[in-house]
Amino acid sequence: MTIDVSLRVSLEPWRPGDLAVLERANTPVMTRFLGGPESPDDLAERHAEYLRLAETGTGGMYRLLVDGEPAGYVGWWLEDHDGAPAYEIGCAVEPAWQGQGVATEALGRVVRLAAARGDWPVVGYANAENEASNALCRRIGFELRGTGVFPADDGDMTVNIWVYDARA
Repeated sequence: MTIDVSLRVSLEPWRPGDLAVLERANTPVMTRFLGGPESPDDLAERHAEYLRLAETGTGGMYRLLVDGEPAGYVGWWLEDHDGAPAYEIGCAVEPAWQGQGVATEALGRVVRLAAARGDWPVVGYANAENEASNALCRRIGFELRGTGVFPADDGDMTVNIWVYDARA
């Protein structure tokens, strides 16, 4: 993959008006490896959770911009991983910006932010069938540690478990 250095990727803290960012990413194409689109009520709850992350200090969610235009979202949050605390990461990049290095740049920044806290590893769960997400984890420097099964609306999904441990 070639990163287009002419693109200006920026992250802005999640704010009350960012529900529209979640709505744009809630399409069958964007959610096919996540179990499908969420209901409006579920999206509203997730938006509220993203706002609480900054308030509680348990994570950081960001609106992703490319050349000043909304292009998705990216973030990290405190989660239980195998019975121990870890920072889980996630991102969604709108189709117009995919394949241009945007996710690598944005998620790489977020992983460094979470890892800089120095207290817990950073973990990513990528659907085993999502080649792009798994390649992204490898590019950023995650280590594949195994697989797991997550429940989804359309049945269980197998995920690859990626861990980035800056403490190691």
